[in-house]
This record gives sequence, C-alpha cells and structure tokens, in this order.
Amino acid sequence: MNKPKRFWKNKRVLVTGFEGFLGSNLTKTLIKYGALVTGLDIKVNRKQTIFIPSEYKKIKVIKGDVADFRLVKDIITRKKIDVVFHLAAEAIVEKGYGSPLKAFKSNIFGTWSILEACRQTAGSLEAIIVASSDKAYGENKKLPYKEDFPLNGRHPYDVSKSCADLIALTYAHSYNLPVAITRCGNIYGPGDFNFSRLIPDAIRCAINGKTLLMRSDGSFTRDYIYVDDIVVGYLLLAEKLAKLGLQGEAFNFSDENPQTVKTLVKKICKLTGKKENYRILNKAKFEIPHQYLSSSKARKILNWKPDVGLISGLKQTIFWYEQHLL
Repeated sequence: MNKPKRFWKNKRVLVTGFEGFLGSNLTKTLIKYGALVTGLDIKVNRKQTIFIPSEYKKIKVIKGDVADFRLVKDIITRKKIDVVFHLAAEAIVEKGYGSPLKAFKSNIFGTWSILEACRQTAGSLEAIIVASSDKAYGENKKLPYKEDFPLNGRHPYDVSKSCADLIALTYAHSYNLPVAITRCGNIYGPGDFNFSRLIPDAIRCAINGKTLLMRSDGSFTRDYIYVDDIVVGYLLLAEKLAKLGLQGEAFNFSDENPQTVKTLVKKICKLTGKKENYRILNKAKFEIPHQYLSSSKARKILNWKPDVGLISGLKQTIFWYEQHLL
C-alpha cells in the first residue's frame, strides 16, 4: 500500500479532536511525516495520552469547542490551513442516547461550524476529511454496507452521524469545497483510554481478572479494524482527494472480517491466556444488531487495504495495555 509521506512535509494541518484515540494516533503520524499540526480539542493536556513530551511540543495546541464558529474560522485563517481532519465528535452511542442535545451539538453543529468556516476561508484548502461512522447508515438488512446505501439513522447517535454526512455533502456539492467522508467500523489499538468500548474493556478485564459486562446478548456483529490502518486510509484520502476528483465522495474502511462480541472476547481471552469471564446484561438500547462494511471502494480507488490482521492487531493492543495498565 502506498503510504503517503512526502505530501505532508510542511503541510499546514488542522486536526479537530486531536487528543482523542484516533486523533492522537493520526497526529503522531502527521508529526512524523513533517506536517505542521494545529490541534483543537475541548480538553487538552490529558493525563492519559500516547503523546510523548517532544511530540506534544510540536503541536500548536488550542483548547476550544469545534462548535465555536468564530474560533474555528480564526484558526483556519490565521494558520493558513491546507488540510482539515474533522474528528471532534461525541463518539459513544450510549452517551448519545443519554444526552442527545450534547451529541447533536458536537456531531451536527460542530460539523457545520467547521465546514462553514472552511467555506468562508477556502483560499488554500486542499482537503477536508470529515470523520463519520458506520452508524450513519442506520440499520439495513442487506450486508455488508456500501457507500451508496441510504443514510437511515433512527436513534440519537446514528442520526447525528447521518446528518453530519449530509451536511458535508452539501458543502461539497453546493459550495465546491474539497470535502470527503470516512465511515469506519470499530477502531481499536494502542491509546484508546475509553473503557466503555468493547476491546479496551475486555482486555482490561482479562488482564485484571475481572468479569466483563456485555451490554448486548453477545451475538451483535461488527467490524474491528486496527488504528494504524485507519490513519493510513485518512492520509491517502486527503492526499488523493484533488488528484482523483474525490470531492463529495464517502469511503468505508474495513478489514471485512466481522466478529460477534462473544467470538471477539473469546479471542482476547485466548491471547491473554485467561479463562472467559463475562456476564451478559442484554441491555443495549437502540443498537443495531448486525452491521459491517464493504471497503471495496477504498481498496480500488485509494489502493488502500488493511495491513494488520485481527489477531496481530489484538496482540499488539494487548501488549500495549499490559505495559500501561499493570
């Protein structure tokens, strides 16, 4: 796979949500490739981070809300941003259900704020990558999901992602902004400190000998893809957006190897050398039972494919958590 490097040398990049799981991994790679990164996040200088001090010093850190239009516009103008990665969002389905207004503000208001700021300062912008989710599709009986499926979110988190997608398409088609959209399965890997997600929680429970509480009945099916592969996909899409005329396009990123919750937990327990120890709560509200993606479009157009298989990725992730949890 063509891993983009030269393209990013001295490129002025804004990453919203740069302190989050995907944002921090993406930012580390951009720094390594020589990009000049401005990071915007509502919470900065987090104690739990994968950044080392020397990396953090290379980021122009700005604390603020992506829904603050004046702030975002000022950043894009003053920093003369070339590429925007819009990752800032409420990323947890349960939180979206419990606090819908917060999810709508972050995921919908935040998206139109950043895109309107880009529209008003569009001079040097080469690419705007909006991070969406497989949840934007809502529920569809046909599997795997493809990019031309309708966006049918029905519940707060899903709807917020469907809306954000449509807003991004509006700015691409109506205002000729260089916008493209990413839709990914469940991303995992080093640096995910959100233990409400399955893989971090399952690994932590296995390492500490605790009982894993499964929100679903264990039969829910999802994609699981290693974070480094997603980072490469984002960079490739930004690099090739103008070159291949990908404005207004959406891309799924998946390893096309869906797993049930029980199967995944079994693999994690085997890799950690621990006995399976979980309790089924079956309390997952408004979550889609079976959802996974086709990534054939990204493989064909971007020449992207995942390099890290599930077992290899889980091994690397478990090793990282063993170093940071014990």
